[in-house]
Amino acid sequence: MDFLLSTAYLGPIQYFSKLLTPGTIIIERYEHFPKQSYRNRCIIYGANGPLTLTVPVTKENIKEYTRDIRIDYATNWLKIHLKAIESAYNNSPFYPYYIDDIRDILNKKETYLYDLNQKLTLTLCDLIKIKPIVSETNDYIVELPPQTFDFRECIHPKLRMFKPDENFEAPQYSQVFASKHGFIENLSIIDMLFNIGPDCKELLKNSLKNS
Repeated sequence: MDFLLSTAYLGPIQYFSKLLTPGTIIIERYEHFPKQSYRNRCIIYGANGPLTLTVPVTKENIKEYTRDIRIDYATNWLKIHLKAIESAYNNSPFYPYYIDDIRDILNKKETYLYDLNQKLTLTLCDLIKIKPIVSETNDYIVELPPQTFDFRECIHPKLRMFKPDENFEAPQYSQVFASKHGFIENLSIIDMLFNIGPDCKELLKNSLKNS
């Protein structure tokens, strides 16, 4: 079973559950970049509940490929993201063990969103100790290869766009602010990583159904 995925900025737990499967993960580079997706945003658990962090991008035309989307550093979004992550997870058990790897990649100020996302994703896979087989598209995939499932638009932050996934069941675990707002499922993978650390891989395994 292979999966066709979009790129993702600090992607959600559902996204990383696909990276744990034994098949090949194909990352789409040649779609026309859509707005308001996990491609340039993530959701973390802040003191006041879910908090969306968005990477600003520049688009020269509406049909620009995802691989060509540049990050806009005109605003100080990088400092805002790092401060928000610190405020959200500074008191979590494993924040000190993992934040440096994430911060180092962000501080390199990649030119292209796709490159930033891939470096973050592969680093997070290393931290979780999973080794996905990843390939990239050389053109936009219209006809899916055999035994390949298309999740490019299924894993989405907007409920009206989200589609049911019979192979995924959002796992529950301890969260810093759960006593205030309750458990919030399927946040950015960093929420799970900072809260439960080395147990991430096993919990991701438990989230996989019928696969």
